[in-house]
Amino acid sequence: MTTNAATGRPELLKPMLTAHLFPKVDGLLLELLRSLSPKDWEKQTVSPKWKVKDVAAHLLDTPLRGLSIARDRYAPRVPNLDSPAALAAYIDRLNEEGVSLYRRLSPAVLISLMEIACRQLADYHALRDPYAMAPYGVSWAGEEKSANWFDTAREYTERWHHQQQIRLAVDGPGNARPGIMTRELYYPVVHCFMRALPFTYRNVSAVPGTTIRIRVSGDCGGEWYLYREEKAWLLTESERGQHAAGITIPQEIAWRIFTKGIDRASASSQATITGDSVLALPVLGMVSIVSG
Repeated sequence: MTTNAATGRPELLKPMLTAHLFPKVDGLLLELLRSLSPKDWEKQTVSPKWKVKDVAAHLLDTPLRGLSIARDRYAPRVPNLDSPAALAAYIDRLNEEGVSLYRRLSPAVLISLMEIACRQLADYHALRDPYAMAPYGVSWAGEEKSANWFDTAREYTERWHHQQQIRLAVDGPGNARPGIMTRELYYPVVHCFMRALPFTYRNVSAVPGTTIRIRVSGDCGGEWYLYREEKAWLLTESERGQHAAGITIPQEIAWRIFTKGIDRASASSQATITGDSVLALPVLGMVSIVSG
């Protein structure tokens, strides 16, 4: 494992830059939406409450809200959000309101507005200083304050995984159009999601020096390691210490696990665990989205 020469600690993950991917992933989204039949718009997605049109409405609502708050510094009064549960409930309420509003639009109108939203969203993220502080932290990683690069990466994962929900719904399991399941577009999503691991494991005890390997198999996957220090877990991309457990997850379901798009039993049946299962299993409960 690479270590910091000054501290002797494992090197943490480096910042990831994803702003350049927005035009491509959203360009594929617009192509996908234009190809949908009237029946496709009403197909059920892996999100129990949302059909395809609901997801598309959400993908229109979130950039408009995000641009208003982050770019224009304009937002309605926010209630007292004194806990992660309160934040999740508030975000869920905003999402439901946005979906209810924009699903009333015709597909043609929704797509035309999506073009504008996607263009402005890409322009905004391209112009951000990636190392300045974002307006809010990435809560699912346990951060109260986050750098812009992390907030941009978080937003990118939202654009990717909701589009993949639509693709899965209209094409069926194992038959989704390849569109965005490529290393260029999918690996950054998994790499960003993994940054929730130390927060997910915050209450998991282990002897200092313990290492857990998390592997996503497939061309778009990779390996990450949780290393236990005296009081916290560190996330790295190389192994050090005593290997105690490992889990391998197929890339086809990794994004679904971390976005609450597959039940625990189904995920567990497709994952491979080695070593101490008690240490490996929390990975299957990790959530890398804001949701109640």
